[in-house]
Amino acid sequence: MTHKAPTSLSELPYAHVLEPFTESRLFVEERYDTLHFAGLTLDDQDAGGAQFLECAVTDSVLNGGSLRRGRLNEVWLQGDRFVGTSFAETNWTDVTADSCVFAGVEAFGAVLRRVVFRRCKFDSVNLRSASLHEVVFEDCVLRDVDLGGARLKGVAFPGTQLERLRIGHAAFDATDLRGTTLLDIADGHESLRGAVIGSAQLLDLAPALAAALGIEVRDDDRGTRR
Repeated sequence: MTHKAPTSLSELPYAHVLEPFTESRLFVEERYDTLHFAGLTLDDQDAGGAQFLECAVTDSVLNGGSLRRGRLNEVWLQGDRFVGTSFAETNWTDVTADSCVFAGVEAFGAVLRRVVFRRCKFDSVNLRSASLHEVVFEDCVLRDVDLGGARLKGVAFPGTQLERLRIGHAAFDATDLRGTTLLDIADGHESLRGAVIGSAQLLDLAPALAAALGIEVRDDDRGTRR
């Protein structure tokens, strides 16, 4: 990645101008600028099309609700939980998420640029047809994540577990899977073209890759003699 992701709230270049968010709800197509959302629990909030610019969201919970077609630009997320929330077709740029949970989240069609997920957990997240450019998943767990039809360029997964990852019809470009601690792909093995894997990973994936390519692997010679 071409930028250094912050590791704490105090490292944000806009930390000194953040003001507390004091409202009780979010609004559709609202613009939120240099605000700190701290310790909130918001249920079924509809904030479709809202923009979050140079904001911080810490120790907060968003149950359900929608931020569809919203924009997150230079946003810091830490210790947050998003459960059943829709981030469909959102645009994320220069975002850092630290120790967050994304469960049952819809993010299909989302565009992520220069985003760092650190120590985050993803469970049953829909990223179908999303676009990920220079995204890092560091020490994360991705379980039952659907990347079908997604486009990944310059993405890395250091220290990350990938469990039952779905990648059918995805497109990989300079995407590095070598740092994963677990590489468990549920389907779409033929879509790994453009990804970088290690030799040990290749051996683990070989049976599924052969099956995806229609290759029959057999050590005996039965059926070959006439």
